[in-house]
Amino acid sequence: MVETAPTGPDAGLVMLIAGTVLFSAFMLLMAALVAFGGRNARRLQKRREMLGLAGKGGAGKGAGRADPGAARQRRIQEKLLELETSKQKRSRRRNQIKADLLQAGLDVSVGKVALAAFICGTLVGVALFGLGMSPLVSGLLGLVAGFGLPRLALKIMAGRRRKKFTAEFANAVDVLVRGIRSGLPIGECLAIIGRELPDPVGEEFRLLVEGQKLGMALDDLMRRGLERVPTAEYRFFAIVLQIQQQTGGNLAETLEGLSTVLRDRKKMRDKVRALSSEARSSAAIIGSLPFLVSFFVYMLSPEYIGLLFTDRVGNIILACGLLWMALGVAVMTKMVNFKI
Repeated sequence: MVETAPTGPDAGLVMLIAGTVLFSAFMLLMAALVAFGGRNARRLQKRREMLGLAGKGGAGKGAGRADPGAARQRRIQEKLLELETSKQKRSRRRNQIKADLLQAGLDVSVGKVALAAFICGTLVGVALFGLGMSPLVSGLLGLVAGFGLPRLALKIMAGRRRKKFTAEFANAVDVLVRGIRSGLPIGECLAIIGRELPDPVGEEFRLLVEGQKLGMALDDLMRRGLERVPTAEYRFFAIVLQIQQQTGGNLAETLEGLSTVLRDRKKMRDKVRALSSEARSSAAIIGSLPFLVSFFVYMLSPEYIGLLFTDRVGNIILACGLLWMALGVAVMTKMVNFKI
């Protein structure tokens, strides 16, 4: 009896699964080739440099022998350079987390963030394993969640703090202009803003006043403020104050012009946000639709969609689908967000 190939919906499903798996495997293979190719290229370049140096030493000596002491010293220097490079990479990652905490306004150590990341990754991995996923997929997704979710939370908190600062900053500049025109010293105007305006604007101006009382230079105070609130509006304000301190001039008039610029930027930002609201709504609907459909299908027929969590092939398809969904959401976010 001759067996026939599967036809109809089963054949289409098999082809879809096979195509998804093959494409994902191809992308992973290309990424691995690029990574290992770059590493091998660097090793080859380093060997060529060592051989070139050894050849130069042998040619200078005339006997084809390199100095053993020089070669040993060169290897020690290369090892020290590798250690220093690795230390700088770790330091950059640690400093980036510190910068995120500073911009989010959180007084939390890096160790606590690492502990939160470990707990988050563990909970996600255990939850996915409890849903029936394989240990490998559960561990990988838990690792991604542990690395990504805390950083994402810090980025969101920092973004909200910057938006609150930008929304209130023009009012702070207006208060400063009116205070200077009424004859108050600039230090007293900054103190009034720190007392009267809500955080984070009031907090930043209080830090400015406290720093001036301690005798710190205005340049250092502004630099630290920009590390906490890296916005274009605050950068404009810092530049205006530094130029006025060095060259003099009518500070009230300059700050009034800055206030006008800040309000015009806010109007333009609101206008762009209103014009792009339809695109952002469409992106939100498109991004959430697969998850909503999956939820309703699970409520109606748990066995139908349960294969994605219990079967190994289903785990692979689910992981690939989430990967491409994340890529699509990132692209749509970049398309509908405009920087003014």
